[in-house]
Amino acid sequence: MGRGMDDSPLFNAFQLQGQACRVLGSDASAAILMRAAERLDGPLKHLLTPWAETPIRQVMTDAVPLRFLGALHELVLDGEAADLDGAWALVPERHDRIAAFMAHEPQTNEVRRSACLLGGFLTVAAVAGMPMRLFELGASAGLNQLWDGYHYDLGAVGEWGDAASPVRLDTEWRGPAPPLGAPVRVASRAACDRKPVDVTAADARRRLRAYIWIDQPERRSRLDAAIEMARAAGTRVEGADAADWTALRVAPQAGAATVLFHSVFWGYMPAETQAALEATIAELGARATAAAPFAWLRMEPPPTNLARMEVRLTLWPGGEDRLLATCHAHGAWVAWEA
Repeated sequence: MGRGMDDSPLFNAFQLQGQACRVLGSDASAAILMRAAERLDGPLKHLLTPWAETPIRQVMTDAVPLRFLGALHELVLDGEAADLDGAWALVPERHDRIAAFMAHEPQTNEVRRSACLLGGFLTVAAVAGMPMRLFELGASAGLNQLWDGYHYDLGAVGEWGDAASPVRLDTEWRGPAPPLGAPVRVASRAACDRKPVDVTAADARRRLRAYIWIDQPERRSRLDAAIEMARAAGTRVEGADAADWTALRVAPQAGAATVLFHSVFWGYMPAETQAALEATIAELGARATAAAPFAWLRMEPPPTNLARMEVRLTLWPGGEDRLLATCHAHGAWVAWEA
């Protein structure tokens, strides 16, 4: 791509995502995205036609660079290429396959985000003192529904969870410990996604793996272990719009703490769905009582800093919104602030 085009939204988006990949420890991903930024007038031009006139904020919200990166990695995982460079060379002849992969937003299920949400679940358990009814939005394959079956190494503050679990999540925990001694009881689990990932299907599992950056095998190992746990547990994710599903399925219930949670999901929804969901959450909160509390737990980037995640908890009755922690996008560290 000529330097005269380097102020285009797509150029800037690929550059920004490449920088983010480097900061998050994936040099291979950064290199391929930086190369793509410089060659948007080549074979990528037709692939990126749907976003040709799109402002950069929407390009980033749609995660276009990550869609392309995942599509190349999927070719590697399917044996079409040995590495990302080889997959790049296949772009012209595999155009339709790559375009089909890119037609849907990223389907990630980063299991170590459970380490970020853990303190929130423990806080609900400590405050409510009741079993929890869990409802996850944008759940993808539903792997984070099983958070209480994983083992957590929180560094100096201690460990939590099943010591025999095949899914072992370590994180650099900063600050004081969350309420690790809170009694955790899960009464029920449910989840939805606009396009759920069926972990019993090989192509769906490959798509999940494709969004794990190629030079981060430890993330892939955690994902594979969690997939096997989900298959053994018969984990299900319902196909539904998040706002409609919440209005239909979620309600405070006496004797249990109802917890609606999500991670790195909010920005993928259109504004009208966000507004509808916020209205439903407010209505559910208004219906909560001390005997039937309702919690909204989420790990999302703040509007002013998309590179940093916040873990926030709103607990009704009362509706106090609390910043519990800031954290790494993939759960490598958690700074507990509650």
